[in-house]
Amino acid sequence: MKPLNEYIEHTLLKQDATKEQFLQLFKEAKEHKFLGVCVNPAYVKLAKENLDGSGVKIVTVVGFPLGASDSNVTAFEAKTAIEQGADEIDMVMNVSAMKNKDYDYIVNDVKTVKAACGDHNLKVILETDLLTKEEIAKACELCVEAKADLVKTSTGFVKGGVGAKPEDVKIMHDIVAPHGMEVKASGGVRSKEDAMAVIEAGATRIGTSSGIKIVS
Repeated sequence: MKPLNEYIEHTLLKQDATKEQFLQLFKEAKEHKFLGVCVNPAYVKLAKENLDGSGVKIVTVVGFPLGASDSNVTAFEAKTAIEQGADEIDMVMNVSAMKNKDYDYIVNDVKTVKAACGDHNLKVILETDLLTKEEIAKACELCVEAKADLVKTSTGFVKGGVGAKPEDVKIMHDIVAPHGMEVKASGGVRSKEDAMAVIEAGATRIGTSSGIKIVS
């Protein structure tokens, strides 16, 4: 197993986050040698200015947090973020389409955004708090078909949501891992114990704002 810091995408996605908080996030990511930071697209340029050459990945979110944007809009958002310095893109799956069993839409949505990402990793956020176990499994199968690079549990924005449950991570891992894809556990991972539980279930990435507490 890798050191815990190498799993962590140090995350700040709050609407009211200040520039000072972002600068602190970048400083902490470098100090603790975290795998990456995850910020909203408006702060990708700032992240690039502060993390260039550090080895810390810059991750951003698109179609966030509802996954209800037009596919071409989400793809443009991803392309723009990459041009500004993003290394990886986390898109939100259209949960409504999943509930409607509109599987072709989901596959085409992911494919459209992946085409805009090129060689950059694309993660698909399933929003597991809103899905049944069967829907989580099906969503993973669709992401495999669409050739995403990773699947991710949650945005962290579902009111009353639990976030990354080890049992959900295991379902995701068991479906995508045979196809060379990985799982990012995000939402509710706030302690070393939480982190170990999702890693044991198959997560290779952890999105959290509690990274320092986890590695301390």
